[in-house]
Amino acid sequence: MTYRTLLVAKAAVALFFGAQLLLAPVPVFGLMGVQLGAAGSFPAREYAAAMLGIMVLTWLAKDVKAPDARGAILVQLLAYDGIGVVITLHALATRLLNPLGWGIVAVYLFFTAGSAWVLAKKHPFRRPSAQPVA
Repeated sequence: MTYRTLLVAKAAVALFFGAQLLLAPVPVFGLMGVQLGAAGSFPAREYAAAMLGIMVLTWLAKDVKAPDARGAILVQLLAYDGIGVVITLHALATRLLNPLGWGIVAVYLFFTAGSAWVLAKKHPFRRPSAQPVA
């Protein structure tokens, strides 16, 4: 997977889920067995705003060439998606979410692994070293 492919995929997924949560948080969470009232709809929509912000970031940053910028973006995505895995697993373990929650875990794991893969493959923070003297 390339940096650009990862960011385009992340932008598409964030747009898809972010728009749904922004416009209809109650039915979206209802599919997963969670009943939201007005108090639950508010943070769900704030989460949608964060997802849409990530969509904008990933879409605009897909062609960034600077290694430090790429590295910072990948570390942010790794942290965001990795924390999402933990939070969603906890919601499944406590039976807050029904088994459809495993789909959310799969999406978070995909992007966590993708970010880790691109970071490990490209080493964006490593400075080029001087040529060894023979």
